[in-house]
Amino acid sequence: MKFSRVALTIAGSIVTTRGMTEVFTGSFTQQEPISDAAIEAAVEVMKSGRLHRYNLGPDEVGETSLLEQEFAAYVDAKYALAVASGGYALATALRAIGVKPGEKVLTNAFTLAPVPGAIASMGGVPVFVGVTEDLTIDLDDLAAKVGQAKVLMLSHMRGHLCDMDRLMEICNAAGVTVIEDCAHTMGGSWNGVPSGRHGLIGCYSTQTYKHMNSGEGGLFVTDDDDIMARALILSGSYMLYGRNGTVPPVEVMERVKYDTPNVSGRMDHLRAAILRPQLANLATQCAAWNARYDAVEAELRGTPGLAIVERPDQEVYVGSSIQFLLLDWSDAAIADVIDRCLQRGVELKWFGGAEPTGFTSRYDSWRYAPSERMPASDRVLKGIVDMRLPLTFSVEDCELIARIIRSEVSAVYQAM
Repeated sequence: MKFSRVALTIAGSIVTTRGMTEVFTGSFTQQEPISDAAIEAAVEVMKSGRLHRYNLGPDEVGETSLLEQEFAAYVDAKYALAVASGGYALATALRAIGVKPGEKVLTNAFTLAPVPGAIASMGGVPVFVGVTEDLTIDLDDLAAKVGQAKVLMLSHMRGHLCDMDRLMEICNAAGVTVIEDCAHTMGGSWNGVPSGRHGLIGCYSTQTYKHMNSGEGGLFVTDDDDIMARALILSGSYMLYGRNGTVPPVEVMERVKYDTPNVSGRMDHLRAAILRPQLANLATQCAAWNARYDAVEAELRGTPGLAIVERPDQEVYVGSSIQFLLLDWSDAAIADVIDRCLQRGVELKWFGGAEPTGFTSRYDSWRYAPSERMPASDRVLKGIVDMRLPLTFSVEDCELIARIIRSEVSAVYQAM
């Protein structure tokens, strides 16, 4: 049987119709180009030859320090520290609060490997807390386990914020320190409070797939003088910490500088120069992501067998990726959906597979952190399907992608 082939161009992506079948040919890993302003700033740094954050001329304020000042103002924090990666920021947070080998640290069962990895790298023992169908930490399970540890490393996984008011009530009552992993929530907030500002420390990523892109990079924020002082020394400031963008009082630095190890993980001026124009434009970028997210969600809503993850009114989210649930589907049926969508150009990631694929590992994948089974969470994890929404996609692209997903989910569901 022969099919007619008609190529249509929609916002830079090619849609091919084979009879009545739409196919998407855009790239799910292609990011927007770095802006001219960021490129110009980076070129100036390269021309100077002064890439290292402490390689400055007399009275010069470097790009890294300026980024720290600007990011602290953006999230309304007293201090910000620019570091080599989001994972480094997480490990620095644990070191700065004094987590010791063998100490238990609570964290999400639904997260990415760098979170339990940061805990394990310190010799800590991850204690996993369950996930709800909203894809947030199970606060009832947290309340039941909160007495087992003195630290919660909370992952706002894939951009979903839980009821942070209730979470902080639970943790404050138990004397548990909260570190927020905000790799997916930069620009988001709960009840008007920016992500990363409920707990003692907020950690952010500027890796390519995050909300600002410097290839690799991270940011660490806190209001606590002592925590920031230790983080500064840990980052590898030597005795040049006075050149940072946000610095605790001298007496605090004097108190910690000889007793805190140097675990070098600084950000350099080149990456900071790339990031500063992106920070200035972040609100516009977040709105663009949400337009794409909302287009996909609207098309998927009502698909038989597919559950939308509802967002609460208190949450301001950034839709740089979208998740939906195929709850209580068989492995074979979910794998069929993934394969059928891929054949039509739509790349979905599944957190329920028996083996990790790419970034989709889960708590039972991390053999360095064994855990008892959590049946309710296992049911949710098995059904999570995830998709990136790069800003190289237009809203029309996203509508097409959602139509493809809706079509293939419906076809497999009807055959079940």
